[in-house]
Amino acid sequence: MAGIVLDGKKLARELEEDLRGRVEKIVEASGRVPILATVLVGNDPASATYVRMKGNACKRVGMESERVLLSEETTTEELVDVIEGLNANEDVHGILLQHPVPSQINERLAFDGISIAKDVDGVTTQGFGLMAMKEQAYGSATPAGIMRLLKHYNIPLEGKHAVVVGRSPILGKPMAMMLLNENCTVTICHSRTQDLPAHVAQADVLVGAVGRPEFIRGAWIKEGAVVIDAGYNPGPVGDIELSAIVDTCTAYTPVPGGVGPMTIATLMAQTVEAAEKSL
Repeated sequence: MAGIVLDGKKLARELEEDLRGRVEKIVEASGRVPILATVLVGNDPASATYVRMKGNACKRVGMESERVLLSEETTTEELVDVIEGLNANEDVHGILLQHPVPSQINERLAFDGISIAKDVDGVTTQGFGLMAMKEQAYGSATPAGIMRLLKHYNIPLEGKHAVVVGRSPILGKPMAMMLLNENCTVTICHSRTQDLPAHVAQADVLVGAVGRPEFIRGAWIKEGAVVIDAGYNPGPVGDIELSAIVDTCTAYTPVPGGVGPMTIATLMAQTVEAAEKSL
């Protein structure tokens, strides 16, 4: 029996419909339109595409996006100055710094320059700490979108063994903390993990977030697992060999159409929430 398709594209459309209504109420009550500022440093084509997609999503829900384009030669100090200006701008309700930035920039310092009230992409150290401690904060958009998707499909998490393959500060690490907060037992794996197939084989819930096409093989995954592929590589394919497990898993996210749309929808939702709090 084929696993349930966790359709992120469909859920994202439903969320956007709800967000349009909330934005209309904000505009009616305040006369102001919520604004997400997107900061892009350099000329990376993939990053430019992602920023454009997020701008289009803002339009779909009735928000505005303020695009800030900076040169490839931008310094950390110059970027932080721009972020501080956006923090002080009362018309801006959320700030997104597109990852990655050029190598000369201290990305962590730049991320942490974003005001916690406007950290709608969930990238600051403070936001991560608050989220991990189950305090109020905007979660990193991709793992928060995954959690929203799992909840929508009533996927049981309590007591399950979750294995997260990947440890990035904006995906793997916050994903692990969110699953832990839902009473999963969590194993975090990475590029230096010994005997990775043995760890993956224990997963009731598997999250692939390693950034390598089909790096996680279907033969490693036990029957009945819930499989979340957070990767997106040319093809397009994810980080997991999904074709090998669609008939043996309980549920899985397709690539494309699974995690990606939920990332953007969650960013929109958290920006609307920030605007509601501000206005």
